[in-house]
Amino acid sequence: MSITVLDRRLTFPDPRSANRDGCVAIGGDLSVPRLLLAYRRGIFPWTVHPITWWSPDPRAILDWDRFRTPRSLAIIVRRETFRITTNRAFTRVIETCAAPAPGRRQTWISPEFIEAYTRLHQQGHAHSLECWLGDELAGGIYGVAIGGLFAGESMFHRASNASKVALWHLVEHLRTRGFVLFDIQMLTPVTRQVGGIEIPRDEYLRRLARAVDCPCAF
Repeated sequence: MSITVLDRRLTFPDPRSANRDGCVAIGGDLSVPRLLLAYRRGIFPWTVHPITWWSPDPRAILDWDRFRTPRSLAIIVRRETFRITTNRAFTRVIETCAAPAPGRRQTWISPEFIEAYTRLHQQGHAHSLECWLGDELAGGIYGVAIGGLFAGESMFHRASNASKVALWHLVEHLRTRGFVLFDIQMLTPVTRQVGGIEIPRDEYLRRLARAVDCPCAF
């Protein structure tokens, strides 16, 4: 399948038209309206030079009923080792997710992504959850919320288990708020350990259509 080249018009092709790797389109911009439309359509950006838009098949999600808490993680959560906040340090979370770390020289989170998602946050569409050790930011996770969809983007840790604790608290927060779909795009060792699964893109799009119309607030 050919990849659509976007122009200034605020539109996306059907995500089912993605190529074998999941790429749907190229071009466009990272404006707030275009990003929100992309997430509503089941599409997300991945690079900026050029901007590329993706909808992989299968798609990874975290289902509330399948979410598992390993015993070691449950102990840490019960001890309340970390202080948890939401939207207290969004820019620091996304910048730290983008920073080099052991075993990772660089990430896809470029300065353009940081600027774009900070705008989303300022307009109430992107959110962060932070783990603190005293006054030090030890871990965090951020993503985009639309209706009952939360699209997790990235997480980090500077202290052992901090990203797992952040993910655990985020799941509890979303479940309590009535969110029905937690999109994690692709499985990682951490999300697989806590019960992340892959579903066909068609099923994801059906769930997404219901989720974005849910009256949820982060």
